[in-house]
Amino acid sequence: MCPSRPTRDPATPLREAILQEARTLLEGEGYAALSTRRIASAVGCTATSIYLHFKSKDSLIYALINEGFEELNRRVVEVSKGDGSALSLLRDVARAYVDFGLERPEYYEIMFMLRAEQMERYPVDAYRRARRSLEVFAELTALPAQEAARRGAIVWSTLHGLVSLLIAQRIDISLDREALIEDSIHSACLGAFAALPSGANSA
Repeated sequence: MCPSRPTRDPATPLREAILQEARTLLEGEGYAALSTRRIASAVGCTATSIYLHFKSKDSLIYALINEGFEELNRRVVEVSKGDGSALSLLRDVARAYVDFGLERPEYYEIMFMLRAEQMERYPVDAYRRARRSLEVFAELTALPAQEAARRGAIVWSTLHGLVSLLIAQRIDISLDREALIEDSIHSACLGAFAALPSGANSA
């Protein structure tokens, strides 16, 4: 179904070639550049052929999202197994999360910043796997499950806000970027172990 084109190594399976081109477009030009026709032209096949491997454009995007979460989860889980106090490990995990977002901003955008109504529902089993990196924040607090989840969500929310603003270049450029990152991580992680205002702790 795919005409011969010199743009694709014939030894590369079509599905992988499609993903490779999607990665190239995503990292080079961002989400808006992800066009099935453009990908098909680059790998030397028809747009219809893409749907033999991915049932929709959203399925192709989800394959990239899954790759992003696999990398993020690997980084976070690896760091969480280090030595040190719970607070120290939480800071290291937080730094790994921030570093991933800033090093892979295009992936971070499709993983965390696309509006849900733009796409098909993300598969439930994939969502459960994707949450692994966020669960580590909760686990390191060593609190009862419900409170740990809440504290972990607070840490993640702070880090997500920081990463999103840095990616969007909405932070005052006169601020020391590295100091801002370190101070934000310190504040978020310290808060995970701090006493909450009276009545706010649901544990």
